[in-house]
Amino acid sequence: MHIYNVTINIEEDIHDRWLHWMRGEHIPEMLATGKFSSAKMCRVLVEEEMGGLTYAVQYFTDSKETLEKYYKEDAARLRAKSKPFEGKFVAFRTELEIISEQTSSPNPFSQGEGK
Repeated sequence: MHIYNVTINIEEDIHDRWLHWMRGEHIPEMLATGKFSSAKMCRVLVEEEMGGLTYAVQYFTDSKETLEKYYKEDAARLRAKSKPFEGKFVAFRTELEIISEQTSSPNPFSQGEGK
């Protein structure tokens, strides 16, 4: 499993319109490519010296190969749709490989002990 992480700092004067576009159009279009199984949008809890608000969007995909297909087949077209916000945001992209995932759950060995 891989994560395509996009971190964006958006200027405050266009923030509300951008957030509406991200949630209502861009993220659904990313998922509609069929190359991502899900997406999470997170607010980064930091005050930037340059101002603005910062978000991280994580798109989950099954493999590096699928991510490469996204770059070749979809990335340019979808990035071009951010043109109305040009000059109002800074973005950087990171590829992450999930090497382990753990969840909190009851210890199966402790159930029924002492009864």
